[in-house]
Amino acid sequence: MKIPDIPANEGQRIEILHSLSILDTQPEERFDRLTRMAKQIFAVPITLVSLVDESRQWFKSCIGLEAYETSREISFCGHSILEKHVFVVPDTLLDPRFIDNPLVTDSPNIRFYAGCPLQVNGQRLGTLCLIDKKPRVLSDNDILLLKDLAAMVECELAAAHLATMDVLTDISNRRGFLTLAKHSFHLAIRQSSPLILMYIDLDGFKLINDRLGHTAGDQVLVEFASLMKQSFRSSDVFARIGGDEFVVLMSNTTSAQAELAVSKLAQLLKQYNQSKFYKYKVEYSYGIVQFNRNKHQNVTQLLADGDALMYQLKKSKNKSM
Repeated sequence: MKIPDIPANEGQRIEILHSLSILDTQPEERFDRLTRMAKQIFAVPITLVSLVDESRQWFKSCIGLEAYETSREISFCGHSILEKHVFVVPDTLLDPRFIDNPLVTDSPNIRFYAGCPLQVNGQRLGTLCLIDKKPRVLSDNDILLLKDLAAMVECELAAAHLATMDVLTDISNRRGFLTLAKHSFHLAIRQSSPLILMYIDLDGFKLINDRLGHTAGDQVLVEFASLMKQSFRSSDVFARIGGDEFVVLMSNTTSAQAELAVSKLAQLLKQYNQSKFYKYKVEYSYGIVQFNRNKHQNVTQLLADGDALMYQLKKSKNKSM
């Protein structure tokens, strides 16, 4: 077994890693969503966001593995951060560096590994990695897909110092949404896969604030965000992008599937309204836009179309009253 070498810039690398204040923190949905996406796309049993500290690799996100960290000396990610490109081991039993590694000979019995280095401020801090218990080969397109997902993880790491989360609802804010959505947008183009954007605006929200106060209004926003989490898939990107405006970006989804998700949200909201004894009902208007590569050059254009469709629905509601 070969122990990973120590990078020449180890001091700077560790300094940047610690400055993120992310080691030994609780799991976060923004990272777990990406490892779940990787697991689904590549059909592997284990996906990790691994950060390499002085003597260990620690998993910020871990799908398919019960461990939260392992020794750096036996880590595959310790080798991966030495590379500028994706580090692939097609079959560990044919590689003298890993054939007698405890992670190969014992649980989780790694036979295949692919790790894309994660960079922040020019330092490779860890990897987004794929692990399988059988040999595999990645195509050039697979490598590009893994790089795209790793870029999304890098954005989340870099955002540790930025305000990308809505403090009130604990989902992404506009900045966080645009960062994540940009990569999902490019992924849809590369894979020629469907992409749906849903723009949601609460109806009559100003009246709730005016009549019952902003505390009640804030509670509505928090509870509506919670209903969104129950209605949409964990791999979907959703955010609060304005006062009472929400948005969802659904990858590999048709308009019909998106409508089913809206129906689920409507049903949950109906139950929510029935369970409350307030003098108002929480309702919303929405617009659904399917990505058209001949029309939509970026996420901002998708948002504009979704906003326009939502406004048309809201306007028609007001006319019918």
